[in-house]
Amino acid sequence: MRDFADKVAVITGGASGVGRAIGARLVREGARVVLADINQQALDEAVAAIGAAAGLTVDVTKEASVDALAASVYDRFGAAHLVFNNAGVGLGEAKREIWTLPLNDWRWGIDVNVLGVVHGIKAFVPRMLASGDEGVVINTSSSNGGLRSLPNTPIYAATKAAVTSISEVLYQQLLRAGDKVHAAVLFPGPNTVNTAIMASNLVRPADYVGDTPPDAVAYRTMQDLVKTTGLNIALTEPEEVADFAVEGLRAGRFWLLPESEKGDEMLRLRTENILLRADPQSAW
Repeated sequence: MRDFADKVAVITGGASGVGRAIGARLVREGARVVLADINQQALDEAVAAIGAAAGLTVDVTKEASVDALAASVYDRFGAAHLVFNNAGVGLGEAKREIWTLPLNDWRWGIDVNVLGVVHGIKAFVPRMLASGDEGVVINTSSSNGGLRSLPNTPIYAATKAAVTSISEVLYQQLLRAGDKVHAAVLFPGPNTVNTAIMASNLVRPADYVGDTPPDAVAYRTMQDLVKTTGLNIALTEPEEVADFAVEGLRAGRFWLLPESEKGDEMLRLRTENILLRADPQSAW
């Protein structure tokens, strides 16, 4: 898809971070952008700030909510050419062992990060195929899990590994279905992206209550982490992610993966370990 002018783009998790930045970039490209998010206040602010065509509330953990989003988009705009299944949460799981994590943490992470993607595919892909228009479904993964798993975030890594696999399968199945609708997978980076995903616990729904109090969040943004701890963590701004994502889509790429020596080395080491039947190496 080389031209985004007048295309309809739907972005879940669109009220902040990478989703909002992608929306802003596509607005500048002339697209009609629909931001979708569970946070109404942030959604309203984002729509006004970037000049989006619409802001619609959605709970990606609920299939009916995502289907209602798709129905509303098609009723109002008649199409969806770009669907970004981008909504995601961090779990506040750092330095906890898998065997100590509450099952509700797993349920929340899987329901948002994995089933949120599945719900988006189920709601939009049949409509996109039926329309006969060209389109792309873009699922947001992460180098953590999607390429190689860090040992301190087991739930997040597991969910992003699933998103990568789902995206690869979707790509193959869409090829069999025709040549109009394609799939892509986005890996925000190349460094840690400066978003508020670490503060996801602040908006954790009651259905997924865990044993970590919502106000126990130590850092609201990655920038807070850097300032407070003094750690030398390189940060990537969401706008940079938006730029390489849009340019990757323009080039027709499946792997929306930024060039990075560190990232390439992580992937190379993991592949070599598998080929050698070697034990996993530390990702640090």
